[in-house]
Amino acid sequence: MLYKICEENRIGYRRLGKIIVATDDSSIRGIEHLARQGLENGAKDLELIDEEEIQRLEPEVKAVAAVYSPWTGIIDSHGLMDYFYRKARRQSSVDPLILDTEVVSLSKKSSGYLVEMLSGGERLSIEANIVINSAGLYADKIAEMVGIDIDRARYRQHWCKGDYFSLSGKPPVKMLVYPEPPKDGTSLGIHATPDLAGRVRFGPNAYYVKEENYNIESDVEEFYRDVQKYLPRVRRVDLHPDTSGIRAKLQGPGEGFMDYVIRHEEDKGFPGLINLIGIESPGLTAAPAIGVMVREMVEEILK
Repeated sequence: MLYKICEENRIGYRRLGKIIVATDDSSIRGIEHLARQGLENGAKDLELIDEEEIQRLEPEVKAVAAVYSPWTGIIDSHGLMDYFYRKARRQSSVDPLILDTEVVSLSKKSSGYLVEMLSGGERLSIEANIVINSAGLYADKIAEMVGIDIDRARYRQHWCKGDYFSLSGKPPVKMLVYPEPPKDGTSLGIHATPDLAGRVRFGPNAYYVKEENYNIESDVEEFYRDVQKYLPRVRRVDLHPDTSGIRAKLQGPGEGFMDYVIRHEEDKGFPGLINLIGIESPGLTAAPAIGVMVREMVEEILK
């Protein structure tokens, strides 16, 4: 769906392909499992490739086997956001984007919901029959405002930060290169990602935080050691702090994997409230499909 949107609306993208590599024999079983799971879930044209084929695709990569995904690509995420905004604006009689605005209260009324906000220092409110809570890092707080016990529902989010380091010099890879994911499920491992301008970044790692800040807090040595496992010619001196981000996970430190939530809360006593909580990767890639799913929920409510 995302490729189609990009092609039809001139949004920058490139289908580079991806390999998920096993750097030694002990990792082969893990990537074989990933390949089986991907095929079962409908991922297209996945195949296991050997060391010789890896060398043909990416000569700088050191690995004994890999899962090859020819459909994986990169996208101009800001261009995609701009497209979503412009499309929403064309379909609305009012500007659908209100900036500098915080939701301070969400309460259920007999005829729907009252949303109270603080916008530019002024209080304002709207009434709505349907509320879609897609508040990112704060989605659990919005759900709690309306009266949902977020611990009982397992909606409490845990902030997990990831840093990136960029690489100076000639890019060592043409496609995305991922290691076998860590067993704890907190991230996909520190991977190599070329961007549309031709730069290569490594990341993200994953560590839980209590406060929201976007400073690079990781040690470059951590990145260097992980990258060296599959790109041994990368030099530490060529790695530079780049960007960071925070994702909202439903599993806390040491807990098993929990998938994100897209749910109409009618059975909890909140008809017309749709919660989108804990949406991390691949939330952006899946955004069009998530939009279709939520639209179908709304259509069912309106019947």
